Amino acid sequence: MREKMDCMLKFLADVAAHNDREWFAAHRGQYEEAKGVFEEMVAMLIHRIALFDPGVAHLSVGDCTYRFYRDTRFSEDKSPYKRHFGAYVNAHGKKSWHSGYYLHIQPGGCLLAGGSWCLPSPLLKAVRQSIVDETDEFRGIVESADFKAAFPVIGETRLKTLPKGFPKDFPFPEYLRPKDYSVSHAVPDDFFREEDWLERAAGIFMLMKPFNDFVNYTIDECE
Repeated sequence: MREKMDCMLKFLADVAAHNDREWFAAHRGQYEEAKGVFEEMVAMLIHRIALFDPGVAHLSVGDCTYRFYRDTRFSEDKSPYKRHFGAYVNAHGKKSWHSGYYLHIQPGGCLLAGGSWCLPSPLLKAVRQSIVDETDEFRGIVESADFKAAFPVIGETRLKTLPKGFPKDFPFPEYLRPKDYSVSHAVPDDFFREEDWLERAAGIFMLMKPFNDFVNYTIDECE
């Protein structure tokens, strides 16, 4: 696995340094090789996650991966290619509001993440209300020692104050302030160079599953 990972990371470092179509065309073979390594990893990850979350067993690699070409129409950054490989293993599809498991490979920025991003306002409000209604259950998940060690922060961004419509005296406001219900666990590049990377990744995602289940239960009730 070390040699394959080195190949993928080298390509990603190179494309970050030479992010233009001329360079990419000249190194297309390097891209195809790196993409093949990543897709092999994703296939193994889907199979491994399905052992503790059978809902993802039907997914293919294509169901979980993204185009390497960037959509630059609304971005100031006009570089045409991404600088990472990403895969979202989500039983309802990678564009679903449901929570899933995300793999991100980028030199110096690898991570294992999950949860739900960019929830529309009604679903975000419903998840927050579930936390108010089932506070003990939610705290039992996110305050367990292993979960907190892996995922110390909930949400990528947070409100400065409690969202409108929720009790001002709610004793755990930090759980209502997130603008998304996602978690992430950064890992060094060497994490994926080791032969046991798959089992270690599965262990991290297993810690995440009760959190995903809590969010997904609310989303299912709203749909």
